[in-house]
Amino acid sequence: MRELIGRKHEIEELERYAASSSAEFVAIYGRRRIGKTFLVSNVFHNKLSFSMTGIIDGTFEEQMHVFVDAMSIYGKPLSKQPKSWLEAFSILRDFLVQKKKRGSRRIVFIDELPCFDTQRSGFVRALGYFWNSWASQQNDLMLIVCGSATSWMVSKIIDNRGGLHNRITQEMHLQPFSLSETEKYFESKGFSWGRNTILQAYMVFGGVPYYMSLLRKDQSLAKNIDRMFFASDALLKYEYDRLFQTLFNSPEPYKHIVRLLAENKSGLTRRELSDKLGMKTGGNLTTLLQNLVRCDFVRMYNVKGKKIKSSSGIYQIKDFFSLFHITFLQQNVTTNEHFWSTHLETPTLNSWCGLSFERVCMAHIQQIKKSLGIDKINTEYYSWRSKKSADNVQIDLVIERADGNTNICEIKYSKSVYSIDAWEEKRLNARADVYSSETKTRNGLQLTMITSSGLKHNSHSDRISAEVSLDDLFAEI
Repeated sequence: MRELIGRKHEIEELERYAASSSAEFVAIYGRRRIGKTFLVSNVFHNKLSFSMTGIIDGTFEEQMHVFVDAMSIYGKPLSKQPKSWLEAFSILRDFLVQKKKRGSRRIVFIDELPCFDTQRSGFVRALGYFWNSWASQQNDLMLIVCGSATSWMVSKIIDNRGGLHNRITQEMHLQPFSLSETEKYFESKGFSWGRNTILQAYMVFGGVPYYMSLLRKDQSLAKNIDRMFFASDALLKYEYDRLFQTLFNSPEPYKHIVRLLAENKSGLTRRELSDKLGMKTGGNLTTLLQNLVRCDFVRMYNVKGKKIKSSSGIYQIKDFFSLFHITFLQQNVTTNEHFWSTHLETPTLNSWCGLSFERVCMAHIQQIKKSLGIDKINTEYYSWRSKKSADNVQIDLVIERADGNTNICEIKYSKSVYSIDAWEEKRLNARADVYSSETKTRNGLQLTMITSSGLKHNSHSDRISAEVSLDDLFAEI
């Protein structure tokens, strides 16, 4: 088996579930290409009692053939194909009874679970009956189900209102690599890239292992990006559409929302999205937004930083791959196969770098808190935008702390050391004043700079109370 990079916490959790003395029903979900199958296969590669993987867009007959084929692989050839999933799970139950062995765990892995739920197949009901009538009473049994269609996994399995209601004993949301894990991945593959280059790669691929596996160490990052996105036969030219088609039955409304959020840096409220989409604020829009949040495309934050409410929250794009695609492929159709290499210093690219770096920081809040020495303090964090100021004051990141202080964070991406001049100092102070006045906070405000290349200390930087560097974002948590 290939080396498993990162995922330390997830590995520990899976091994803990496997060592349990109770029946375990584990649901693992996360976006396409994130490494769910790779994780389970590596942790339990020689310990599985049974495993099968659904066929994307397969028919009932094709999915049932998968079951029959898997039974044959694991030592029980079937003379005929089951006519229903109830019959199939009965066969699986009898097979697992024969597999029972003192001191040994019976582990069943069903991958790409949503694929088996074809129209009128009764798969979910049959799975529920299998678990409720027998599997849940087997203290040595561990059932792992996995799927990329996150919205389906949540609604049909984790939040099921029928036979599987509250039956999941453990759930695991597998997320993209952190910067630290990404660095370890590149080191394991023999890349000699520095942290600035790794950061730029992260802003394109978002820590998705499969995308990074396509990179070549004998090419610069720029040449890799040209090859993977802009060449005539680019590997990832159509990945964006495939990603949404895999996750959602009707992908266009989701893609429309993501595109709107990519075009609005500070995000949009539900009302603003409703107006732009021509859609009512409740019902279907609520479902669309919830699914996008669950699938890691979008995050929601509250303007005031208090209890998050879907009706008053602001939605922002958080998926790096989607932001890159919309900015450079969807909105800029080009036949230039060297587009990236020839546009490295353009305003569009610089603007994208700034926005993407903000998203990197939002994805590494725990590293920021550790750098500031407040990782043991209860906090609330959010972006903030004024409702009253004439010049639409926005603050990249606000960290409210239980110790009576608040970090007002300015996030700056630059290729060289960032320098604050007189105008910038005035602007930073004005932002803090507007925030203080509008929120009526009693907390002490600490201006904080988060930079990709460090901060130059001069007469205008004295007002900065704390700094966070790129190296801090690479900390292992």
